[in-house]
This record gives sequence, structure tokens and C-alpha cells, in this order.
Amino acid sequence: MASDKTYDIVVYGASGFTGRLVAEYLAKQYGQSEDLRWAMAGRSAEKLAAVREEIGAPSDTPIVIADASDPESIEMMVASTKVVLTTVGPYQLYGSDLVATCAKAGTDYVDLCGEPPWMRQMIDAHEETAKKSGARIVFSCGFDSIPFDLGVHFLQSAAIEKFGKPMSRVRGRVRKMQGTFSGGTAASLKATMAAAAKDPAILQLLRDPYSLAPGSEVTEQPRGTKPIYDDVIESWCAPFIMAPINTRNVLRTNLLSGFPYGKDFVYDEMFVTGPGEKGEAIANSIANTDSMGKDGGPKPGEGPSKEEREAGFYDVLFVGTDDDKKIQAAVTGDKDPGYGSTSKMIAEAAVCLVKDPLNTGGGIWTSAPAMGDLLIKRLVKNAGLTFDIVN
Repeated sequence: MASDKTYDIVVYGASGFTGRLVAEYLAKQYGQSEDLRWAMAGRSAEKLAAVREEIGAPSDTPIVIADASDPESIEMMVASTKVVLTTVGPYQLYGSDLVATCAKAGTDYVDLCGEPPWMRQMIDAHEETAKKSGARIVFSCGFDSIPFDLGVHFLQSAAIEKFGKPMSRVRGRVRKMQGTFSGGTAASLKATMAAAAKDPAILQLLRDPYSLAPGSEVTEQPRGTKPIYDDVIESWCAPFIMAPINTRNVLRTNLLSGFPYGKDFVYDEMFVTGPGEKGEAIANSIANTDSMGKDGGPKPGEGPSKEEREAGFYDVLFVGTDDDKKIQAAVTGDKDPGYGSTSKMIAEAAVCLVKDPLNTGGGIWTSAPAMGDLLIKRLVKNAGLTFDIVN
């Protein structure tokens, strides 16, 4: 990366709910120094200054004015920094010009996107430009999909070390989770469904498990849309709302990395509800609930209290099998997934791109092939995550 940039990281959307949490984390974890120069960006200097004071960021933390409706301001922001960290979604509404500008300028980019059709549009439109400019564009750097993408990477690395080969079948099983999905996630889902209703091509991308891995040899993947009894973990499981984005990112990781998981790799995600009739009843209840589509959840810019964020957590089991071989890994987070943990994960992803000795060229990436073990190390050290091989 060029060394003549004013900032290492610009947090775009820092006056929004999640962006504020990202800025607060950077202020507490890294301060403001020559070692890490970061700025807060958004539409209103007044709001940004108020947030800067409220979160206790250093008073000399720079403020950058940028507005998605003003291309010149976006270009100036992108030109000023090594990495743009954006929480301004839904990305299909507010992110296209930013990705295009970063790809052209050679500026790295991280976001919290869970919108597969838009991501595919960006891949088709800008991947070659990013490869030429050196821009590393990394989508989905929050709860979707870092714990899952890096969890599979971690499991498969251990499998190759133990057995000399990857596991051809991996199950992602969310054992415990407390916390809310973000208002931005809900808004993104609604925007995606609205777009799909108007465009059959978008609907087809939503149905295609390989929509983010064009060119892969297609192996049939579980749909994960109905409750199942999983014999491997001996429990009932319900559909998991984040599976449609996470599974596609994991399959893209396999493609981008040259198929280290194998070309016959099969992966799915489900939510564990327990054994017996009670587990089956809970699984059926979850399957029939449209919590993300309802109007009662948080709106973009809203979110849970600090106490609720602090009380949140998640625990994901990954089970790899291949013939008679089996290996398991667990990934946990110590804050609610949609806000507390997500804000730390995307911040550390941005710092990883700036500070760590990555051998990653330009392109549109997922977290595992872009940052892999170096990001895992940061998340364990700073962000409250654990990655463990378990019995």
C-alpha cells in the first residue's frame, strides 16, 4: 500500500449505531497515534464531533465529511486512507460507488455486508479492477461471516495437520447465542427481498449456493430451510438465519484459495435446538418464525443497550467428517453477535489489513484467504473470540 495516505483507517458511518461502536473500540484499543492513524467519517461534522466526545475518543481524532450522494466527497475520503471501514448500509443502496472508487484507487475496503446478489454484482463489476490496482475488498467482516469463514478455515487446517487431508463434509452448528441481529442486517434483508421481487435474476442468485463462487464445480449443498435431526451431533436443528450469506462466503473461500477443502466439499449451517420431542418442537417453532421480516426489531441506527451487548455471546460448533474420520472445532464470542462482537471484528479486520504482514494481492476477498491465521490471532488477543479444537 502507498505510504503517503493521511490515515490508516477511516470509519465511514461513525455517527451511526454500529459505526459509533467501531470508533469507540478503536479509541479504547488503539488510541490515536502515528502507529495507527484513524478518522471518523460521515455526513455531519456536528454529529461526528458529538459522537467523538461521547465515546471518549481523543479530541484530535480527525473528522472527514463524506456522503454517499456526493461522489466527490467519497473520492476524497477514499484517497485519504489506506482502508475504508464502512458500516453504511444497506450496501446495495449506499455502497456501490464506494466499492467502485476503492477498487479504482487501490484502497482497501471492509464492510458488514450480508447481501449476496449485490456482492456478486460487485465481484463481476470490480474484481479485475481491484486486482490491477491492488485494492483488497473484503465483504462480510462481522458476525456474518468471520466466525464461520474463519471457523471452517481453522477446522480444515487442523484436519490437514492431523489426517493429511481436509474434511469433505463440514457442519456449522450454532449451539448457543444471545443477542440481537442488527437493524442494518434486517434492513439489508428487506432491501434484498424487495430487489428480488422486481428482478428474477436476483432471485436466482439468492437460490444459488455458489452465487459468490462462480466457476466452482458444483456439488449439491444442503438447503438448510427445514428442521432436521442431525445424527452426527444427535440433536434437532433449526434453520439459521445467517446461513444463506455464511455458506456462500465459505464456498467462495474454497474457490479463492484453490479448493483446499476439496472440489466435493459440502457445508451447511443450522441452529441446535436439542434432542427429543422438545428439541423438535423448538426447531419447528424457529422454522415458522419470521423474526427478521417483522417491524418490531431494531431499525438502522438503533440497537441494544451496553448492558445487553455485554450480556450477549455465541458458541458455534464445527464438525468435520470424511469417511471414518471426524474432527470438531468451537468458535465463541463474548459479546452479542450483531453489535458488540461485530464492531470488534470489523475493526480488527481493518487493522489486520494495515498492520499485519499479509501476502494478499488486490481482489474481492473473503476473510479467510485474505487474512486467515493472522486475523484469528488478533481476534483471540483483542476481540473476545476463541478458536479451539474440541473432543
